[in-house]
Amino acid sequence: MNFNFDSLSRRRWLQINSTVLLLGVAQIARGGTILAVRVWPAAEYTRVTIESDSALPTSQTFIDNPPRLAVDIEGIELNPTLRELVGQVKSDDPFISGVRVGQFNPTTVRLVLDLRQAVKPQVFTLAPVVSGQAKYQHRLVLDLYPTIEIDPLAKLIEERLKEKTAVPPSDPLGDLIANQSRESINKPPPVASAPIQAPTPITSSKTDRFVIVALDPGHGGEDPGAVGPNGTREKDVVLQIAQRLQERIHSTVVKTRHGDLPMRAYLTRDADFFVPLHVRVQKAQRVKADLFISIHADAFFTPQARGASVFALSQGSASSSTARWMAQQENRADSVGGLNIKVKDATVQRTLFDMSTTAQINDSLKLGTEMLGQIRQFGKLHKPQVEQAGFAVLKAPDIPSILVETAFISNPQEESLLNTEGYQNKLSDALMSGIVQYFKRNPPLAHSKPA
Repeated sequence: MNFNFDSLSRRRWLQINSTVLLLGVAQIARGGTILAVRVWPAAEYTRVTIESDSALPTSQTFIDNPPRLAVDIEGIELNPTLRELVGQVKSDDPFISGVRVGQFNPTTVRLVLDLRQAVKPQVFTLAPVVSGQAKYQHRLVLDLYPTIEIDPLAKLIEERLKEKTAVPPSDPLGDLIANQSRESINKPPPVASAPIQAPTPITSSKTDRFVIVALDPGHGGEDPGAVGPNGTREKDVVLQIAQRLQERIHSTVVKTRHGDLPMRAYLTRDADFFVPLHVRVQKAQRVKADLFISIHADAFFTPQARGASVFALSQGSASSSTARWMAQQENRADSVGGLNIKVKDATVQRTLFDMSTTAQINDSLKLGTEMLGQIRQFGKLHKPQVEQAGFAVLKAPDIPSILVETAFISNPQEESLLNTEGYQNKLSDALMSGIVQYFKRNPPLAHSKPA
């Protein structure tokens, strides 16, 4: 049989190049591997995180009706880990009703989030980070925010109105004020020709205003905070303590020379989700908080360190090397939790953080001193005085702000204590007493809040 060398060579060349092309497609498809998927649902927003061993190029499309977000992830093959995302969405997720995922083409996976409501999606990537116990490779983050944001101050006022409707009939003034408040909220706007009259002022000291304490459980979501030797996560125990303190605040009335002022607590996070440091400050300002208390649990290189600490802001150098180190650790929360740098207004934040005043710091030191005085009655203190450093979360210029390190979670004995109801109750009682003592000596300012 005669062979035509030119024909054979052409055929072989085509076969070889076809093989090369096929290998190229397979290699591209395996360019990135999905390592983990996580969903963090919350009333404020839901976050979906996809962790991989390399950066994932993406494109996304939002469809209004029915609402859904389609995200094409390039350079990967669909693997079992990514399929786990379908089962991670809970039935009570306020934003996601379901997830669909499939291989759109040999080099692209399409992820579709079916939504319960219209959202403002943010899709961004995060570089690898190692900080303490948090070790993440490349992360693709999908944040789903509501199109209409909840007003936290309006929510607190609504809660106060509900409390007043539950006042016994023996308090006719409280009933009258509650009814007037509801009527003013539900009353339709006046016609253009009708004169607009100023509302009748309420003069009762019991109802002019209420005291708001912003409680800030540290870390959350992607950021576990410090992790104890037995696996206790800082973000979990500080949320539990904040919720216990919240209960105490809601049942407390501040007695001042201006009258009895009821108290409300506002949590910067009430579930396991991430809140950037500057947003924690903004939240306290939005509810016009009278105090800001950030709650944390220390960790150190050695397990011997122990005791509670209280910190205030420093405009200059830190009061000690320990305080400076602690501030550096806490200020890394944004890089661990996952901050979308593109939507952070750097100019606004720089202005906010440069406005902290001497008066605010002095009031913070007074509050911190009251806290230490109460904590030392039942527990060990790491330092007997309030320490100062440049904690980003304490930089609200108009709100006395402190950071409480409740114990060293890196100490096995204190880690065990942090997990007990008894210690959490004692600590919450001490913090509550510190708040009350502070207000006795420093009555809330006379500015009004609707109540």
